[in-house]
Amino acid sequence: MRIDITSALNNLNSSFQRQASTAERTPEELREGLRVSLSELGRSLSAKTEKKNQDIDESGLPDSIKQLLKMIRELKAQIAAKEAELKALMADQNLDPEARQVQLEALQSELAMLNGAWASANANLIKQLQEQGLSDEQMLTATTLTLAMA
Repeated sequence: MRIDITSALNNLNSSFQRQASTAERTPEELREGLRVSLSELGRSLSAKTEKKNQDIDESGLPDSIKQLLKMIRELKAQIAAKEAELKALMADQNLDPEARQVQLEALQSELAMLNGAWASANANLIKQLQEQGLSDEQMLTATTLTLAMA
């Protein structure tokens, strides 16, 4: 077996040169060189997420409360998805009972963690609502948005 050391050294040298040229650039120059493009699916999912939270974004509530409302909404969606997985698992008669039990315990554990995160986010939301000194209208908006998630 023969290893071409020249090629490896050339690649290593090129790598160091790229790193050196990157280090000499300003942050603005580096940002200009970065480009991200989303696939059609990525753009579609991004648009759905923006529309899904549009009511929260347009609510006029403080940003910290908006973020909590979005987090709660996302956690509720994840909980619903896990519950659907759990139902599907229970309905699947083709699984070995032992395999079903292992998967069941894993899903129940994930569901418990999600429910704990959801409870924590709700508690944090209540605390923020009390501390922010919101108007009655803002409190009603926040409550309405919270109930709309259920």
